[in-house]
Amino acid sequence: MLKTERHDFVMRQINLHNRVLSSDLVQLLNVSEDTIRRDLQELADKGQLSKVHGGALSKSYQSSFNDTEVYAKEAKIIIAKKTIQLIKDGMVILTGGGTSIIELVKRLPENLNATFFTISPFVAIELAKYTRIEVILIGGLFSKNSQVTYGGHVINQLSEINADLCLLGTSAIHPQDGLTDTDWEINQLKKAMFSASKKTGILCISEKLDTSLRLKVAALENIDFLITELDPAAETLNSYRIKTLQII
Repeated sequence: MLKTERHDFVMRQINLHNRVLSSDLVQLLNVSEDTIRRDLQELADKGQLSKVHGGALSKSYQSSFNDTEVYAKEAKIIIAKKTIQLIKDGMVILTGGGTSIIELVKRLPENLNATFFTISPFVAIELAKYTRIEVILIGGLFSKNSQVTYGGHVINQLSEINADLCLLGTSAIHPQDGLTDTDWEINQLKKAMFSASKKTGILCISEKLDTSLRLKVAALENIDFLITELDPAAETLNSYRIKTLQII
């Protein structure tokens, strides 16, 4: 595979999943660790990604307040507008982090009266702009890679919450494999968020459909709402049509 082809592959993985591990790229591309290290450094030098220990992160994932860096921004705006219909006055909402959630928060009704728990400092800052929303940032260790708080202290706090709705972005979702991710600590965090909520909605651009990563977060049957930018009747979504899942 040519270097340009490798770079295109790496950037697609970054854009879809927000981050990549060098060890995964070595296996997927069947090249040496040195080759991947050089590729990531070259892409970082061009400003296309952020190189971190063990892999790389999307620039948009680390720059939540820079609209020019948001991947698939128009799709995420459509998803945000659709998701708002799930949010009602008086609700207790639990959110993850990421650009899809940020786009949602930016478009909430100005007069919304609700309580939001979040594990993302960036989401909390956006929520603080609303006068009638109570914002509770769940504190703990801060993941530089995922830009959220995590760890045992966070999970203990989540166990005391009974949210009406949990809203999460997506790394990957698949009809058989369900919701998956790559980071063990973040995986445990997301599982705790599912348990802390009566219903869960997954915000997902269509490019992430039918993709799967190494660690399972939840089966499709455990998700209540799947929100994409597609028409809910689109054939692309046929394999996600199960009785317990509402596609929006």
